Amino acid sequence: MESTVHEDVNLGTVAAFRLAELGCCAIAPGLTDAEFARIEGEHGVEFSDDHRAFLAAGLPVNSPFEPEPGTTYAWQRPWPDWRDGDPDELRERLDWPIEGIVQAVETDGHWNPAWGARPDTPETAVRMAQRCVADAPKLVPIYGHRFLPAGRGTVGHPVLSVWGTDIICYGADLIDYVDREFEEPPPERPDDWSPQATVPFWRDYL
Repeated sequence: MESTVHEDVNLGTVAAFRLAELGCCAIAPGLTDAEFARIEGEHGVEFSDDHRAFLAAGLPVNSPFEPEPGTTYAWQRPWPDWRDGDPDELRERLDWPIEGIVQAVETDGHWNPAWGARPDTPETAVRMAQRCVADAPKLVPIYGHRFLPAGRGTVGHPVLSVWGTDIICYGADLIDYVDREFEEPPPERPDDWSPQATVPFWRDYL
């Protein structure tokens, strides 16, 4: 969403300070403007303003990670290593949301009604789904399978948890997300807590 409140500009910085305060991971020096330019150029994506401020304030460093019981997790290190990480792994993480939708079409019979009639053959359905999702707004990983919408000049998007077509809002914004993910116990949510995704395509799955 477009930033209209001055305080929103600092949302990512406050979230980074909150993460450091919780002491759940080490924090390396933040990404520089040159590093952001390299990452965005290599991967064809732009960080939202609050995500950029979050990573500029300090780069979270991975700690040992145990996948949830009964799940096969894509990455054993939950924080994306934007500075020194394997470019192929970073691309896999960026592709994860779209690949999850396509895989659901291929293996689970998923079909979005907005795409029109489902083709008769699985192979054609997958090809059509790939075309339909190609222009979906990009999501950028924060931690594990938690994502923020990409987009320079935007701020305050809810954080999405994405696992195939199982997509929920996991935090009303970055600050709320950090508290919910890392505070023990997580804060209580009011009964009327119901943030909605702010970008096309993904909000259709909530």
